[in-house]
Amino acid sequence: MCTRSVMMMGLMAVLSVSALSSTATADEHERPHGYGLGRPAADQEIQQWNIDVAPTGEGLPPGRGTAKKGAAIFAARCASCHGPTGQEGPMDRLVGGAGTLGSQTPVKTIGSYWPYATTVYDYVHRAMPFPAPQSLSPEEVYSLVAWLLYQNGIVAEDTVLDAHSLPAIVMPNRNGFVPDSRPDVPRN
Repeated sequence: MCTRSVMMMGLMAVLSVSALSSTATADEHERPHGYGLGRPAADQEIQQWNIDVAPTGEGLPPGRGTAKKGAAIFAARCASCHGPTGQEGPMDRLVGGAGTLGSQTPVKTIGSYWPYATTVYDYVHRAMPFPAPQSLSPEEVYSLVAWLLYQNGIVAEDTVLDAHSLPAIVMPNRNGFVPDSRPDVPRN
């Protein structure tokens, strides 16, 4: 394409944006909510989407789970992607890897890499199982997390996980990340 054509296209784009800007400015006086599409979300609607769990445990729902219950759930809902013990795949390995992060072949798993047990809950709850995310109950997620932490040697088999006990777990790589020094980022 010749330089003249490129310059003409650029000029047309600038003029189009300028025309849209002046139109949008006039429309803003007529429509107080931007482009007149949609409506403000109600608090109840926002709560339905506010399902994230912070490293501090804020956002964890009521419920509880154990590794024993988690073993059965893992076998039924997770083993097809992560293998019967969480080490085989074909998807990400979840178990093992302790002591490998400083090696030439680090194995990043829940037990070797993740800094917070609460973020394991958050991820499993929001994204798993792969074909049906958010289909697990809080009790199932607590149980799966208990089983995964047990398999990684982080908690005992009889540990009961809930909104109070899960944030208290100190993961092996808790201090393996560089702190975010931005002033708007909360410190844990």
